[in-house]
Amino acid sequence: MTDNIELTHQQERAFQPQRLSAPRDFILPSIIGENENNLPLLLEIGAGKGKHALGFALQNSDKHLIAIERTRNKFEAFAKLAAIQSSPNLDAIHADAIAWTVHAIKPSSLAKIFILYPNPEQHNPNQQWLNMPFFEFLLSRLQVGGEVVLVTNIEAYMDNAEQQATKVWCLPNTRYTVAADSQRTHFEVKYLARGETCWELSMCKPEGYKTRFDEWQVGNISEGLIA
Repeated sequence: MTDNIELTHQQERAFQPQRLSAPRDFILPSIIGENENNLPLLLEIGAGKGKHALGFALQNSDKHLIAIERTRNKFEAFAKLAAIQSSPNLDAIHADAIAWTVHAIKPSSLAKIFILYPNPEQHNPNQQWLNMPFFEFLLSRLQVGGEVVLVTNIEAYMDNAEQQATKVWCLPNTRYTVAADSQRTHFEVKYLARGETCWELSMCKPEGYKTRFDEWQVGNISEGLIA
């Protein structure tokens, strides 16, 4: 990893992907190795029981979604429904999203990333997604013009995310209020039914955006290319 490039963002602390082992029973989905139909590749982090992923796959046959969930009981519920639905454009993955992304996703390969109603980590804000050095690595996996979509019902979380997107990550972004009849996830249905406001932040990766990981791939570890 070279430190001599002029970075587009203002994040000083660097993520260290070389420290992460591959998840247990790690297998690459065939779409990553082949993608014969050249479908846009999308990633969902924290898919829960899969409501959004399953619905998205049905409604977007021209896109391929990889949906990751770490919690076993949620993933098992998701996997059962995914097996019944059997959408060829959906891969349900049981793994830690950070380690899995490091070992599976190539630079500039994702058209879109969904982070829908993440744990707000109110007692540990360093673990909020846009506060983490890993977010730089995640942006390196995104294509130019690609989008990161973050949704939450916690106003303070959204306020911080919007500020970080603008001041630290230097990403063009737009904040929306989620429509009252939206039903993408189980959380979304519950929060809106209670009359809560939910917010969505859309962040776009502009032309010429530079990170420390634009050329970084898993092979770099064995090749000794990590500084």
